[in-house]
Amino acid sequence: MKVDAGLSGRIDAAATEAAEAEAAGFDGIWAPELNHDPFLPLVAAAEASRAMQLGTSIVVAFARSPMITAQMSWDLQDFSGGRMMLGLGSQIRPHIEKRFSMPWSHPAPRMREYVLALRAIWDRWQNGVKLDFRGDFYQHTLMTPMFDPGPLPSGPPKVFLAAVGTGMTKVAGEVADGILLHAFTTDRYIREVSLPAIDEGLAQGGRDRGSFEVKFSPFVATGRRRSSRPRRRRRGSGWASTGPHRPTGRSSTSTAGVTCRPS
Repeated sequence: MKVDAGLSGRIDAAATEAAEAEAAGFDGIWAPELNHDPFLPLVAAAEASRAMQLGTSIVVAFARSPMITAQMSWDLQDFSGGRMMLGLGSQIRPHIEKRFSMPWSHPAPRMREYVLALRAIWDRWQNGVKLDFRGDFYQHTLMTPMFDPGPLPSGPPKVFLAAVGTGMTKVAGEVADGILLHAFTTDRYIREVSLPAIDEGLAQGGRDRGSFEVKFSPFVATGRRRSSRPRRRRRGSGWASTGPHRPTGRSSTSTAGVTCRPS
């Protein structure tokens, strides 16, 4: 099992946070897209570390063209010496339409096509294959030499996909290198819903489970005092209000502040 840490998201703090995490023995570190851009802190983190993997958890895919995401992650893969992990997420419809002013439709099929578009773009840059991607949501058919960054010794970055429901989870198994499980979930939901959906996606893509990584960063509630219960309920009420996030069975726990991935 690999154990990762998280960045605060502040560019001015990323170098210190990454250096401390690597010195403490963490295998990777992830930058969120909340009130800061997720890519820029990873530049500082890459410069301040040597072996630790660097990931986005997550980049809002539908707020960006696949070409923009492909280029940003390619440059980080190059700058970090092959340590980049591109974590993608769909967000939800109100944010995509009202915050980003971008179109929303068919999130699972759109995300599947998004990942395939990334791979087509990277295939052009890495192997010189003609760019001719034509999908229902994205079309990429032009790549002149001026805009081609060329191949990388490490090859393209890995793609991780954030997923909760079975549709998006199957997409992760079919086309991604790994999955980012939602923090507000339970071990029973993972066993009975997430893992079978991953297996179904892997089978559909003709892929092996051994090459697929699972990242999980759970919420951890500690202490037995009654005064902490209302605060925990308020924190979780937003996620628990929808079907896929509704906890079932007993909660999973892990070390607070870290994420875990299989080796």
